[in-house]
Amino acid sequence: MGFCVAGSLDSNVNIMLRPRVRSSSNEARIRSPSSFCIAPNFDSVSFKHSQKQNHKAIQTRLFLCKQDSVEFDERKSPNEVREEIKRCYELINRLGRGVVYLGSSRMGPGHSHYVQAQELSKEIANLLDCTSWSGAGPGLMDAVTQGALQAGKPVGGFKIGKEAGEWTASNYHPYLPSENYLTCRFFSARKHGLVDVVVRNNSLDKTAVVALPGGIGTLDEVFEIMALIQLERIGSELPVPFILMNYDSFYSKLLDFLDVCEDWGTVSKGEVSSLWKVCNSNSEALAYLVDFYGFSSSNKSNNLTKLHSTVESSST
Repeated sequence: MGFCVAGSLDSNVNIMLRPRVRSSSNEARIRSPSSFCIAPNFDSVSFKHSQKQNHKAIQTRLFLCKQDSVEFDERKSPNEVREEIKRCYELINRLGRGVVYLGSSRMGPGHSHYVQAQELSKEIANLLDCTSWSGAGPGLMDAVTQGALQAGKPVGGFKIGKEAGEWTASNYHPYLPSENYLTCRFFSARKHGLVDVVVRNNSLDKTAVVALPGGIGTLDEVFEIMALIQLERIGSELPVPFILMNYDSFYSKLLDFLDVCEDWGTVSKGEVSSLWKVCNSNSEALAYLVDFYGFSSSNKSNNLTKLHSTVESSST
């Protein structure tokens, strides 16, 4: 015997039953319309139906999700994210695209990688004559900001409300003018900005992604940008150079893991190496950019000589 069930959707659930006799089975089945769902742990309705054949009362319990209308506040975040992305783009249009640096906010001025990052950003800013971009925070982000300023080139940044370490105020930088950086509430908007600064739509655009040593946040940004390049979704008409700075073999174990991924078949052979250039020193990174952008041999020689002299003077 089966039942056809109908009911209203307000808090007082009404049940209407119309029995159908099935001679082949004594099982009572409930057919519920799409407006009902049968589920445990919800308000239940009990009903009885007398079976004419054996005069037994069949007790059946029907669990109903009461679909009372619930009013939700309209989510405001999509519009807020959209507006924040727009402000990121406006800042980029004003300062110009260039090189984005990803790296740790924890490695301070006393760290050897801090000194190397500062020198690298200075040399790249001179070589590419472009704006230097970063998270505008402490650590290696501070190093690249100082290096670019020493080169006399524009500097921009996309802060996030809270960085690891110091500078945790929501809109604070100790020396950058406030019009040169944007404090983002949303990581998604910030990432839009960090990606857009390296887009190359013509041969005059000189941009790059430089991944310095870092932790969770750095790796998140590194692999997201790598995935965009891999899937050709970065929005750039021309290739964008991606450099992984492997200072003191910092990323060597990560590179070993990616080799293991090749062995397991989760990435294709040679796929990762085709997406970036692993460099162990600043001179190697600068030489790669010189070759990538096809600078003349005289410019290449001058820039390499300049880099070596700068590194030697800083070490002494």
